[in-house]
Amino acid sequence: HLVEEAKRCLQCKKPLCRDGCPVNTPVNEVINLFLNGSILEAGELLFANNPLSVFCSLVCPHEKQCEGSCILNKKGIPIRFGAIEHYISSYYLDYIKPDLVKVPGKKVAIIGSGPAGITIAMILASRGYDITIFEAHDKIGGILRYGIPEFRLPKALLDKLKDKLIRMGIKIRPNTLIGQVLTIDDLFRDGYKAVFVGTGVWKPQSLGIKGESLGHVHYAIDYLKNPSVYQLGNRLCIIGAGNVAMDVARTAVRNRVREVYVFYRGGSED
Repeated sequence: HLVEEAKRCLQCKKPLCRDGCPVNTPVNEVINLFLNGSILEAGELLFANNPLSVFCSLVCPHEKQCEGSCILNKKGIPIRFGAIEHYISSYYLDYIKPDLVKVPGKKVAIIGSGPAGITIAMILASRGYDITIFEAHDKIGGILRYGIPEFRLPKALLDKLKDKLIRMGIKIRPNTLIGQVLTIDDLFRDGYKAVFVGTGVWKPQSLGIKGESLGHVHYAIDYLKNPSVYQLGNRLCIIGAGNVAMDVARTAVRNRVREVYVFYRGGSED
């Protein structure tokens, strides 16, 4: 069915789908390679453009980006590129065999193993840098692991990616919070020539209203880290209607909350 979907691509001379993608994914080129049976080449093209292609293919708001910009979307159904991209990227992730040579003296520390840290680590490792990732949690992934539910982003993908990072010669230190026992000065003392700080945006955005400190009020990003430890009762009110709010709503229903309400200040069309 993905081949049939790809065949609908018009191979536009000025691909609006590429312009609509924040990282300019070469959609038409990837589809052309895919249809010609060059799936590894298509995967390599995606990976070179965006090392996290396999994740973006699942969680990107395609309807606002590549698919939303597709010329076919004006009068019909756009090319479902997200599904095509995920198939190609998953296939490529299984077959990629990094064979890298480290260049002496090029030692870099990455603080945080979220999307930014992983991407920087893979790009620099492919250029011969000696990379060590320091992660405060017990597993890599950052917001990909702890902020997006399993039903939207299978964590097995992150575990597979971790194996690829290790095969690229990247060292990972979990449960290591930089700034307390180890400091950035310690990193430079130990021979790191540069430090990339990708600690994420874990601080919740508060409303600044009375009642936020009460025991039955929680921040969405904290809830998504480990929903099973929360006792939300039978009726839940969610303030906000973005992606995070929807993730919380769907997660709460899966954790036996009977009634879930979403409060949003805009109209239904938004």
